[in-house]
Amino acid sequence: MEILFQNEYIQCLAIFFGVFILAKIFNFALVKYVKKITEKTETDLDDIMLEIITKPLRALIVFGGAYFGLKSLSVLIPYFFWLDKLFFVGVVLILSLIFSNIFSVFISTYLRVQKKFEKTPKLIARIVKITIYIIAILIILGHFNIEITPLLATLGVGGLAIGFALQSTLSNFFSGLHIISDRPIKIGDYIELEGGMAGYVEDIGWRSTRIRALPDKMVIIPNSKLAESIIINESMPRLEMSVKISCGVAYDSNLDKVEKVTLDVAKKIQNKIDGAVTEFEPFMRFYSFGDSNIDFSVFLRVKEPVAKYVVKHEFIKALKKRYDKEKIEISWPVRKIYKAN
Repeated sequence: MEILFQNEYIQCLAIFFGVFILAKIFNFALVKYVKKITEKTETDLDDIMLEIITKPLRALIVFGGAYFGLKSLSVLIPYFFWLDKLFFVGVVLILSLIFSNIFSVFISTYLRVQKKFEKTPKLIARIVKITIYIIAILIILGHFNIEITPLLATLGVGGLAIGFALQSTLSNFFSGLHIISDRPIKIGDYIELEGGMAGYVEDIGWRSTRIRALPDKMVIIPNSKLAESIIINESMPRLEMSVKISCGVAYDSNLDKVEKVTLDVAKKIQNKIDGAVTEFEPFMRFYSFGDSNIDFSVFLRVKEPVAKYVVKHEFIKALKKRYDKEKIEISWPVRKIYKAN
């Protein structure tokens, strides 16, 4: 009996040692051979997948070896029931980790290759992981023969109370889902909001959206407020955009000369300023008899929204200088007063 007791422990240690060696061999094979194969492929998806599953699979092998090693000990027979339950829970959790990472990588890769996304909104990855872990917990509860229906009812009542307490947070959460699914904006877009705030969308989170304003300051807007705002997305349908600059000249001006001079200045600005679309032909349109001037608009074009500020700045300076040279007047508001006899 004593020899058998010793043999059981030797057998258990042999299993532990064998599994440890097996895990080392498995890791070596993945790193040495499989990784070389994935490095030769055009996509980096298989490299990322290999990296995220290597450690969990190695842990699964070690965990399984520990389980079978302990099962070889007769002294633990009274505890085999709980050992089986523990093994099941461990396997489910490790597999949940593997699947959540795999799905996150697939979603990240899909969004990255789409032209409408430059990086993955973190909200989607979090939702995927939470969903997988909830499914894993339900599987574990079912394995332990725990009735899920009363638990769900209890969670429903508790969730209702929590929902009222976290109404603002949940509103932001679902607004974030709406923004991501409806896609009025995406990461990297240049947008303008009500009130004149403008900048690049940096991230769409579960509670708020971060916008990098031009002074290089981060503006954080709750998703619920953003979803209800009027948004001008200047990156859609494409980054190129027209720039409208309004002006006016005195009523005694020669409008043909004004048009010729203005377009000449506009063409020079369009061709020499960085960020302007050089092949675009500027144009202007008179549109109104104003109080003091005949009003018109000049249209130029830029490669990206932020370039419009420089183009406007340079055009206004150049146009004022040219008007002064050509004796073209931009009048200030004038009122004529008639005195009755």
